[in-house]
Amino acid sequence: MENELKDLENTDEVVLNESEEAAKEMTKATHYTDDDIQVLEGLEAVRKRPGMYIGNTNINGLHHLVWEIVDNAVDEALAGYCNTIHVTVDKGNIVSVEDNGRGMPTGTNAKTGKSTIETIFTVLHAGGKFGGGGYKVSGGLHGVGASVVNALSDFLEVRVKREGTVYYERFENGGHPKGTLEVIGTCDPSLSGTTVTFHPDASVFETTVYEYNTLRKRLQEMAFLNKGIKITLTDKREEEEKHEEFKYDGGIKEYVAMLNSNNSTIQPDIIYVEGSESNVMIEVAAQYNSTYNSQVYSFTNNIHTTEGGTHEEGVKNALTRVLNNYARNQKILKDADENFTGEDVREGLTMIVSCKHPNPQFEGQTKTKLGNSEVKKVANDVFSKGFERFLMENPDQAKAICEKAMGAQRGRIAAKKARELTRRKTDLDVTNFYGKLSDCKSKDPKECEIFLVEGDSAGGSAKKGRDSMTQAILPLRGKILNVEKARIDKALSNEEIRTIITAFGTGIGDDFDLSKLRYDKIVIMTDADVDGSHIRVLLLTLFYRFFKPIVEAGHVYAAQPPLFSIKYGKNTIYALDEAELKKKLAEIPGNVKPVIGRMKGLGEMNADELFDTTMDINKRVLRKITVEDAMAADEIFTTLMGEEVEPRRKFIEEHAEYADLDI
Repeated sequence: MENELKDLENTDEVVLNESEEAAKEMTKATHYTDDDIQVLEGLEAVRKRPGMYIGNTNINGLHHLVWEIVDNAVDEALAGYCNTIHVTVDKGNIVSVEDNGRGMPTGTNAKTGKSTIETIFTVLHAGGKFGGGGYKVSGGLHGVGASVVNALSDFLEVRVKREGTVYYERFENGGHPKGTLEVIGTCDPSLSGTTVTFHPDASVFETTVYEYNTLRKRLQEMAFLNKGIKITLTDKREEEEKHEEFKYDGGIKEYVAMLNSNNSTIQPDIIYVEGSESNVMIEVAAQYNSTYNSQVYSFTNNIHTTEGGTHEEGVKNALTRVLNNYARNQKILKDADENFTGEDVREGLTMIVSCKHPNPQFEGQTKTKLGNSEVKKVANDVFSKGFERFLMENPDQAKAICEKAMGAQRGRIAAKKARELTRRKTDLDVTNFYGKLSDCKSKDPKECEIFLVEGDSAGGSAKKGRDSMTQAILPLRGKILNVEKARIDKALSNEEIRTIITAFGTGIGDDFDLSKLRYDKIVIMTDADVDGSHIRVLLLTLFYRFFKPIVEAGHVYAAQPPLFSIKYGKNTIYALDEAELKKKLAEIPGNVKPVIGRMKGLGEMNADELFDTTMDINKRVLRKITVEDAMAADEIFTTLMGEEVEPRRKFIEEHAEYADLDI
């Protein structure tokens, strides 16, 4: 009792101390003085808030450091002074970017009194892209690239070849100069360029390990967008060195050819248009294939404008208008026929739109949407002229394109009728929709989740074991339609797909509204075998093609049912895979003999077992499905789920060693 009283006294003391501290904090909060204003010198602001400059400090922010330096080299190429860029990842994830441009200026900057090299790498918003004649076109218009990379590195070195002299300067611990710019040698006067070598600061980033494929994809993209420039990537981190070279004299024409390499095309020639007005250059490459999806990607000054913008809008408008005019003039569209819509003319289209602008205005700091209003007219004018010429000079290909659009038009009209069947009426209608959906009682989407379950048997167990307040169950009978091989009207005639659309409540196509999504989590719950994996891929294909915003917003998950059960004494625990099995076995006391069991399929589990292993929010493991790269996702879905067999066979052969086969 005495000890309990002491504990109570101590607790009271803690409460009093906390109250006093809280009162002090409140007093400080109400006294907002001059001393509360912080002034961050030099690069301190970058290290204090790195996310403001590179987006985040995870793997994406890590790679952003490389993009900033590479962008500077590409800007030299756009200005006409560089044609080769070498990127090297050395042991310890030390990155070097070397170009054969003019070499950074090495004199003294009049405004800072420091060398221009030191100014570029230590002063925010110092660079050659804010005016003057240094660069006509540039992607790095914020002018913070080099200094931000320096600020977030534990060391950075600069070597400049210029006018027969080699200059060098080193920075450490977040951009602090180690000495001054010095001459370290001579070189052939015909040689020039800049090499930047750096290592990311481990105290800033969650990881400092670069992913080869991420580097490879972006550098290849840069080479496509800047025809004739050679970009190499060398990885020296493993015993067997990797080296690749990217150089595309055909530029974005070769880009479209690569994106369409796994598809059968309906026209042999790639439509290519290039032109400029008012110092704005527009370049477009396009080709139709036999699929029912469109891939339209736009760039401004090599920056991927993932949300499009005025350049993409102008080209799309021109595409629709010109194709309608051609179809009318050639009597392909009759007087009684309605015009093609943008959706019709883009079915099966693979297109790259590249804009080079001396002063681009991006909407938002992320540079994902071009906002210059004048670009819309320029893009429309340039593409209209080139596309009209292509159609007139290639009548057979023009006819094939029009027939493709007509097929899409018929499908759209049929889909509109089928879509009416998926529109939600009342809660009762949905609850009893085809007698399948067991909805949850809560009407708050934020706390609701729906499980798409493989088969009636597993569906029955899930219904009995679920938390009926927040968990809805939708059993799926068999494998749903592969929408990669079907137009939307055929998909909407599929009963399973209509059930899913109705249950989600968002609608589809033109009717889609993410705000009407009825469940915060959409959980795919299938067996951990080949059939279960196939059903999961079919569902992911459906979501990516018809419900892409749901995936992008992070609402889609895959349940992870355990493969093993471990019984010892009166205890039962579960392991997701063999690695976790070994770990959990090691934690069991040595004097206890565990019994290891291979888990049955979901349909063979009883309700309690299914809930405990896969549905209980306190114990379960869910894998969140994300789309880091839309282009890569498009390519993989087309390869694995499309009509062409050979690309799928090649993909499986190349990746078979990484697969977990349940034999």
